Amino acid sequence: MIESIYAIYGASGYGREVMPLVKSLVKAGGTVCFVDDGIDDDEINGYKVFSYKDFLALGVVNKYINVAIADGVTRERLVESCLSEGLVLFEVRADNVVVMDNVDLGKGAVLSPFVTLTSNIKVGKAFHANIYSYVAHDCIIGNYVTFAPSVKCNGNVVVEDHAYIGTGAIIKQGSPGSPIVIGRGATVGMGAVVTKSVPAGVVVVGNPAKPF
Repeated sequence: MIESIYAIYGASGYGREVMPLVKSLVKAGGTVCFVDDGIDDDEINGYKVFSYKDFLALGVVNKYINVAIADGVTRERLVESCLSEGLVLFEVRADNVVVMDNVDLGKGAVLSPFVTLTSNIKVGKAFHANIYSYVAHDCIIGNYVTFAPSVKCNGNVVVEDHAYIGTGAIIKQGSPGSPIVIGRGATVGMGAVVTKSVPAGVVVVGNPAKPF
């Protein structure tokens, strides 16, 4: 019997990017796989693909999972389902990620290559930080937040739950006691330069970023 198995939930683009990181984290001989209900293939890039139902039915002692799906609301739903079934969230972190002082990182994060988290940062559950993104000092990142590649989140910024920050976006530094706030479920478009707070649920684009 296999003692432990590590699964990436989601075998689309981001999941396939994350999987090699998982393989490098698992000791030699460890078992890794995808979980995806929307793909008919039995295998992708050399890794077995299970439906969620079949994964739950596997006779494995320890089942670990990370949900690699960009939409924060969907990610939360799947994470909560996995936890209710007794699965264990695990973190995916590339070898060259830099994490400095006093970083409180929630469970189930994905930290892709060349990500940096500096000092005095609090990050919620199932954070995605894609390649070359950074979070600077004194930031608070909520649950199920997604940073696309090369996001620059400068100091004293609050990013609330389910926010999506697009590729190459820059969030200006706030100040102690008066942070820039990206509201719950807001979307910051690709290449946007955010110079002031963004209300919950609003999409902003451009330089300076304005509602779309």
